[in-house]
Amino acid sequence: MSFQTRVTVTAFFVFALVSAARAQAPVQTSAQATAPPQDNDFYSLREHAAAGDAQAQFALANHYYRGVGVPQDYRQALLWYGKSANQGFAPAQNQLGNIYEHKFGVPRDYKRALAYYRSAANQGYALAQYNLGGMFEDAVGVKRDYKQALDWYRKAADQNLSQAEKQVGYFYQRGYEVKQDFAQAHAWYLRAAGHGNSDAENQLGFMAEEGWGQPKNYDDALAWFQKAAEHGSDDAKENIGYMFQKGLGVPTDYAKAMSWFVEAAAHGNSDAENQLGWMYQFGQGVEEDDARALTWYGLAADQGNIQGKNNLQRFTDDLQERGGGAWQNATANVSDAAIARAQNWVKIQDLQRQIAGLEGDAQNQDDLADQLEHTGKGKNDGITKLFNAMGSVGAVKYHVEAEKYRAEAARLRDELAQIESQNQSTASVPAP
Repeated sequence: MSFQTRVTVTAFFVFALVSAARAQAPVQTSAQATAPPQDNDFYSLREHAAAGDAQAQFALANHYYRGVGVPQDYRQALLWYGKSANQGFAPAQNQLGNIYEHKFGVPRDYKRALAYYRSAANQGYALAQYNLGGMFEDAVGVKRDYKQALDWYRKAADQNLSQAEKQVGYFYQRGYEVKQDFAQAHAWYLRAAGHGNSDAENQLGFMAEEGWGQPKNYDDALAWFQKAAEHGSDDAKENIGYMFQKGLGVPTDYAKAMSWFVEAAAHGNSDAENQLGWMYQFGQGVEEDDARALTWYGLAADQGNIQGKNNLQRFTDDLQERGGGAWQNATANVSDAAIARAQNWVKIQDLQRQIAGLEGDAQNQDDLADQLEHTGKGKNDGITKLFNAMGSVGAVKYHVEAEKYRAEAARLRDELAQIESQNQSTASVPAP
């Protein structure tokens, strides 16, 4: 059963969101960062950016960062985000904070991330306020401070940023820096849900199901879960599956449960993966299948799911104790479209992390080369010129290493595109 804490806006691609950890998409925008009219015309956009338009610089950087209309190029993205941020454009400052916090194409640097977030947050930019709150809540580069976290979340929530409203609700639900108050939590979740936040909708369903601050109401729980699922919440999809699996407020229906679990697992929901392992182990709506059960438990365990780890260990012990080739049969390769989709999701996340990391390593090599090449920039004495010349020679090896990293990143992008294409082709495959 999924219980979600804090997540963030995910606009272009998503990393795993199966715990309280913060994972952010590479580019964040909001109503406060409206793209200039020429955004769809790349050449016009570049012309405006070159002329010093901070908003156009930000939009141009987004093109390079996402690889829209041009090959993905983190160096160009960083260049244009920097130009925009240097003019005080808050969305660009926030994006640079996001980049440095999560090592998206640059070496991870929490100090820089905090500084960029704070610059944008002090201008009243809601997303930066939310991200700053997240760093204090999660103790990322700073000492955990729930008071500061809540203060920043409230500032963002006052601007109707739904994920901040949801997080304020979570603080009341858990009693972080405030007295635990389910009524307040419910009110904040309702407010966030009113602004379209699927995580808040899922939390409202969870509260109704558990009877937190209200009588248990499975009809309300299912209604909220369904609304959240329609808005893309994979946790809500898993929750719906769980209700059908356990017969909570609805007739037990293993076929429906499995269908919802498969859809959630396709996007990395480890609770759903664990439940699918259970269904195959005990034959809930399907024939018992040791190999499928073991594979699903393994997928959940690999993501750190505690129940998945425990079930994997117990089931492994059981298979080995049975003898008669039970363990060998269970570890055979499984041909299953649903499992393939879940495995591809893991591969996609891993490749995205590797690509961003390689680009960050390449940028680090370029930075080292730049330091050598400009050791005595602006000075004209003979010794400085000599050191500059030596530095330029020494910098070559760093540039060579940077290009190696970028070549490997390009190769992985091709591999990523192939896997994403495979996933799209199997997305309509029904549950077994």
